[in-house]
Amino acid sequence: MDSFTSIRALIIDMDGVLWHGSQPMPGLAEFFHTLREQQIRFILATNNASLTREQYVNKLASMGVTVTPNEILTSGIATALYLSQHEDPANTRVFVVGEDGASEPLKEHGFTVTGLYELDADIVVCGKDQTLTWDKLATATLNIRAGAKFIGTNADTTLPTEYGITHGNGAILAALQVATGVEPIIIGKPEPIIYQQAMALLGTNTSETIAIGDRLETDILGAVRTGIRSLMVLTGVSTEGDLKTSDYQPTWVMPDIRAVTLALQGNYPAN
Repeated sequence: MDSFTSIRALIIDMDGVLWHGSQPMPGLAEFFHTLREQQIRFILATNNASLTREQYVNKLASMGVTVTPNEILTSGIATALYLSQHEDPANTRVFVVGEDGASEPLKEHGFTVTGLYELDADIVVCGKDQTLTWDKLATATLNIRAGAKFIGTNADTTLPTEYGITHGNGAILAALQVATGVEPIIIGKPEPIIYQQAMALLGTNTSETIAIGDRLETDILGAVRTGIRSLMVLTGVSTEGDLKTSDYQPTWVMPDIRAVTLALQGNYPAN
């Protein structure tokens, strides 16, 4: 195993790593204090596209942690950036199944976001949506069947919460795929796009960047596809049992972020 030293930057998942829903993980504040103390740069990169940068900043502040908006990268932001590089925002209409975290970045990049039963969208973007309705699904289905491109911010089938593991955005994508016969293009993990964007923000390369996550099929597989090392914590979705049957492995496995903090301080056997 690689030595857990000389780390320049981290790309850190949030759900299942830093918190379960509204409940922070034990040791959260000390983890970020250690990152600041050791001047380790980081991007909080999440597949969850429901919240905006500012909402994540406020959520962490309520847990006693201070971060800046520039340290947040959601799959909603990654999707808007990706689409702005492939489409002309001024001439592109997008229907969004999702919340502010999916729609606001698109507006910021100059896209026109359409409403319910407007059937002239060029693209349908689907992200985690706790305000999901029949009308949203119907509008998305009609637009996709009429030829709109189908984009998923992420394909996580489940989501760890303070109540347990529930459905994720992948469940919504599955409904739309069944209704339209069209497979979505996925922007978030395990595709390398969001990790590549994070490294561009950090100004680092693959050899000096480590991804921290809780899901084998997204966080860890995304790191493998990107060519960066990874650390899996056991506080989210994937378990030690899952590792035994996986074709790919994280570089390190630790029980939680308290163990990661100890490893960064040189007090945990991370090899």
